[in-house]
Amino acid sequence: MAITAAMVKELREATAAGMMDAKKALTETNGDFEAAIDWLRTKGLAKAAKKSGRTAAEGLVGVAVSGGKGVAVEVNSETDFVGKNAEFQEMVSSIATVATSVSSVEELAAAELNGGTVSDVITNKIATIGENMSLRRMASIEGETVVSYVHNAAAAGLGKIGVLVALNGGNEAFGKQVAMHVAAANPQGLNEASLDPAIVEKEKQIQIDIARESGKPENIIENMIKGRMKKFIAESTLMGQAFVVNPDLTVEAAAKEAGAEVLGFVRLEVGEGIEKKEEDFAAEVAATLKG
Repeated sequence: MAITAAMVKELREATAAGMMDAKKALTETNGDFEAAIDWLRTKGLAKAAKKSGRTAAEGLVGVAVSGGKGVAVEVNSETDFVGKNAEFQEMVSSIATVATSVSSVEELAAAELNGGTVSDVITNKIATIGENMSLRRMASIEGETVVSYVHNAAAAGLGKIGVLVALNGGNEAFGKQVAMHVAAANPQGLNEASLDPAIVEKEKQIQIDIARESGKPENIIENMIKGRMKKFIAESTLMGQAFVVNPDLTVEAAAKEAGAEVLGFVRLEVGEGIEKKEEDFAAEVAATLKG
């Protein structure tokens, strides 16, 4: 596979690796972006293991809580400008409220809203605002207490990042602190048991490869891996992370002090995981002129 300058540039931006190192990584992995990141990490050449994750979708996340249930929904638009539109904000807020009575995004799309379905309301809004929109996803959580938080709030209950935290015991003030922590730290799971085994195994293999590159004997490597994986799990899970409010405590320890049990969390970020389509207007014009 031919390695282009654009591919090298993207990998450098994602890892902070040097140009020649990025090119070699892509060459060694036949242009596989994720494998190239892992290759650079193994060689100790990646300063950050960022994912490509460039986002095209704009829009808002809306959150709503009813009794012991909280929901978060993501409604996408083409531009950030629409997210500031009062009509769009009112629609997303209404959809989030409806979502408290359903259990899936499919049910939500078919649920009644303003005399039609949620899907109909979105279609009509596309016609009036003149920009494509979509109901992308929904997540819900239940507990004795459910607390919501939105980051970069555009209006009440609407923002770029929506978080829900479910608790037994404790109080809403502590729940809000945990929700703000989740927004900032973006944990990958509640605890070790909730992490995707494939992600854990992949990280373990990367750490083994890194350790072997150092030339240390296998018995030393085994102990190194145990320590590194313990750190990885702590940094990746909500319960193991240092609490942003008091970094001397883990979130688990802080919850214990507050008399709370954290049951789970939801974190939705607008456009998360959607790759941005980068338009080359010069090329587009040239293609048009060629007919």
